[in-house]
Amino acid sequence: MQILKWVSKFLLIFFFFVMSGIFSKCQAQTAPLCSEADRASLVSFKSKILKDTTDTLSTWIGKDCCGGGWEGVQCNSAGRVTVLQLQRPDKDSVLYMKGTLSPSLGNLLFLDVLIISGMKQISGPIPESFSNLTHLTQLILEDNSLQGNIPSGLGHLSLLQTLSLSGNHLIGQIPPSLGNLRNLFQINLARNFLKGPIPPTFQNFHALQYLDLSFNQLSGFIPDFVGQFQNVTFIDLSNNQISGQIPISLFNLAKLLDLSLSHNQLSGKIPVQIGSLKSLTSLSLSGNRFAGPIPLTIARLQNLWYLNLSRNGLSEPLPETLRKGIPSLLSIDLSYNNLSLGTVPDWIRSRQLSDVHLAGCQLRGTLPSFSKSDSLSSIDLSDNHFTDGISNFFTNMSSLQKLKLSNNQLKFDLSEIRLPDGLSLVDFRSNQVVGSLSRILNNRTSNFLEVLDVSNNQISGGIPEFKAGLRLRVLNIASNKIAGQLPSSVSNLIDLERLDVSRNQIRGTIPTSIGLMVKLQWLDLSINGFTGKLPNSLLGISLKHASFRANRLCGEIPQGRPLNIFPAVAYAHNLCLCGKPLPPCRGKET
Repeated sequence: MQILKWVSKFLLIFFFFVMSGIFSKCQAQTAPLCSEADRASLVSFKSKILKDTTDTLSTWIGKDCCGGGWEGVQCNSAGRVTVLQLQRPDKDSVLYMKGTLSPSLGNLLFLDVLIISGMKQISGPIPESFSNLTHLTQLILEDNSLQGNIPSGLGHLSLLQTLSLSGNHLIGQIPPSLGNLRNLFQINLARNFLKGPIPPTFQNFHALQYLDLSFNQLSGFIPDFVGQFQNVTFIDLSNNQISGQIPISLFNLAKLLDLSLSHNQLSGKIPVQIGSLKSLTSLSLSGNRFAGPIPLTIARLQNLWYLNLSRNGLSEPLPETLRKGIPSLLSIDLSYNNLSLGTVPDWIRSRQLSDVHLAGCQLRGTLPSFSKSDSLSSIDLSDNHFTDGISNFFTNMSSLQKLKLSNNQLKFDLSEIRLPDGLSLVDFRSNQVVGSLSRILNNRTSNFLEVLDVSNNQISGGIPEFKAGLRLRVLNIASNKIAGQLPSSVSNLIDLERLDVSRNQIRGTIPTSIGLMVKLQWLDLSINGFTGKLPNSLLGISLKHASFRANRLCGEIPQGRPLNIFPAVAYAHNLCLCGKPLPPCRGKET
């Protein structure tokens, strides 16, 4: 009897598994393929893409766009396309798509997510048909080359939570119809050419958490209704033409973490209510017309780590409360205001900061010593009146990456200093520096160096040989007393974009190897003693600016772009240069 029960149980389990398998098989056989209408829409989109170096669209083959083989496409259980996501994985990648957005995408009526991002060369307008995509919750078309106006029909997408059209070439005004998108969490229209005011209809964005309208040409005032965005954590209106004063309502935003209003035309005083932004971590008001003192209440911002008030008309005194306030501060920029500090304040020198930018603050005497110098990564003390202190300045600056000391009265020999190994930018321009370039351009310091500007000093000696593998992008040694020749090893600077050796005493021929510097955009060899011909290899560089003026060059200017279209002044005051843009060489017809 027990055996019979066991056999019955076994048969029941076996029957269950068999039936489950049959059911699954039937289900698999009856699962719908990709909707033919949706497939046709995708194929039409593909036909408008003339070049795809990402190889994404090469996977779009066969009849079933829902089977998982079509990269970037997802479907629902009914075989309708719900997600189209074509996104370059690496922002620095050279991969791209070239073409236009097909209006057929507006026929994908079940789309929840449409992301075509970072493809660089997708141009043309945003199709009006996108207004049919009423199921969309995300529309992201950023970092392409889209043109024209933002379609007002996008205001019909009532379920939209994320709208990003940043990094394109869009023009015109922001359509007021976007104010109908009452469910928006995030709107990003940055880095376009949009004009006009922020639409009043934006006051409907009650759920807004992220607002970025930066790098456009927007004008008018910051609307008072921004104070209604109680959930907003990020506001960036920088690099526009917005004027007026900061509305007091903005300081009601208790959750705001990042606020950038820099590079506009804002005026008046910084309101004392700024101390109410208790959650604020980053504040940038640079490049405006703010006047008066920095408010005492700014010291209440307990979570602030980044403070940039540079390039305004702010005046003294600095708030005494800053001595103990802003405990989280890591980066401070007070450059180019109406401040006459005399010395770097103790509360700055004694803090563990990463960035100290006090350019144009009427600082004098000896360069400051920082008690926690090992934390510093960026220092800008340019346009002050420092005279000495360089020999001990770099003590324990093991993290320093960027150093700007230009336009001071520092007098020192390059042999006196030992630069930190990790420096990527050094600017000693317009001081009284003497010594040899080899003290900076050597095997130790050059490994990380990307920008070196020692122009307008009294540096002498020759230009050292350049080893392979250097990272220099900018080399400016103009207006010194450097002699000798420009070494052919300059071609090892394969990343160099700007080379200025003007106003020195350099002689010899221009090395033909310079034509190997394919990234070079700016070349100034003027007011030296270069002889011989301009090398034909220069035609292999896409120069945007060049000057060979006031040397001893002779012969025909290589006839090809860009050399033959630079202005004649770029070749003036040489021995016997000829050919376009100068008069033709003897024996040659015009």
